Amino acid sequence: MLGSILIFILVLSILVLVHELGHFLVAKKFGILVEEFGFGLPPRIFGKKIKDTIYSINLLPFGGFVRLHGELTDDKVTNSKRAFLNKPKLIKVAVIISGVIMNFILAIVAFAIVYSFTGIPRDTKEVKILDIATGSPAQIAQILPGDKVLAVDGVKVISVTEFISKVEDKKGKKVILQLQNRKVTIIPRISPPEGEGPLGVAVTNTEVYFAPIWQRPFYGAYFGFKEAIFWGKNVLMGLGSIFTSLFKGQVPQDVSGPVGVFAVTSEVAKEGILSLINLLGIISVNLAIINILPFPALDGGRLLFIFIEKIIGKRIIPKVENFIHTVGMIILLGLILAITIHDIRRLITAGSISGFLNSMIK
Repeated sequence: MLGSILIFILVLSILVLVHELGHFLVAKKFGILVEEFGFGLPPRIFGKKIKDTIYSINLLPFGGFVRLHGELTDDKVTNSKRAFLNKPKLIKVAVIISGVIMNFILAIVAFAIVYSFTGIPRDTKEVKILDIATGSPAQIAQILPGDKVLAVDGVKVISVTEFISKVEDKKGKKVILQLQNRKVTIIPRISPPEGEGPLGVAVTNTEVYFAPIWQRPFYGAYFGFKEAIFWGKNVLMGLGSIFTSLFKGQVPQDVSGPVGVFAVTSEVAKEGILSLINLLGIISVNLAIINILPFPALDGGRLLFIFIEKIIGKRIIPKVENFIHTVGMIILLGLILAITIHDIRRLITAGSISGFLNSMIK
């Protein structure tokens, strides 16, 4: 359990620190005074001031933070030229979205590392038999794992979808499969056992490609980007489903918070470092998209205020904006607390982390 907690803290810290590093670097680039860049959350244990910035280590080991001069209000602004509030809108936007961009970059890097070691899946344009169920028509017809299906009843197939479709159309009837070295006559079952198809075979049209070592980072980055986009779309679809349920007056059942992330991290960590890095990438995409939502206290909420100022042509009073962000943060913390309590109850009821994960999936 202690090891799982430490891994969870490490993953969370990397996610938050990378996000805050984005804000830090872009703020520095545009001459904004960064008052503090902290590892962990206050209270502060140790701090050292280098030039204008305090670099601190804090008591609570969860992520980190960046404190910009004049970030929320102008009450304590002593250097107006270097205050965040007084910078042009485009610079503010750059500072705000930099954290989200860094999370996407982290996800791409994480997926690139995984692909570099596990290989790149690619379409072979061939349907290959992976496994055969005992007592199935495929076994009776002496089809073997590794066989390649070139055609079904004389019609060429180059994808799993085509193969499945043609076999489904022939259930209960004789069908001729053209393999790479012979033809096989077989009758697909009308009512196969649960978990088996009409023929009782597992098929694929992909293979794992290992590029030369010097090319792997480039292949990894390309497919890592595609993977980040894929998960980004999944997150957006999930959020859409949640909001749809809320508008219908239904409580979403598949929503989880820190406890859920801890449970998933604990289980994935058992599978090895690459699985953990892959999970890091997935969570980083989640964090990026959630952070860009136009809700007060989130980066997207700050962008929304900049957009409103652009529309109305005048600056919103900083104290008013700060108050709205504070209310938004209270709402978010309350929501996280409610989800956490719900998750803890589910965890107690399930009796174990694996049982809790099974309840989440159901």
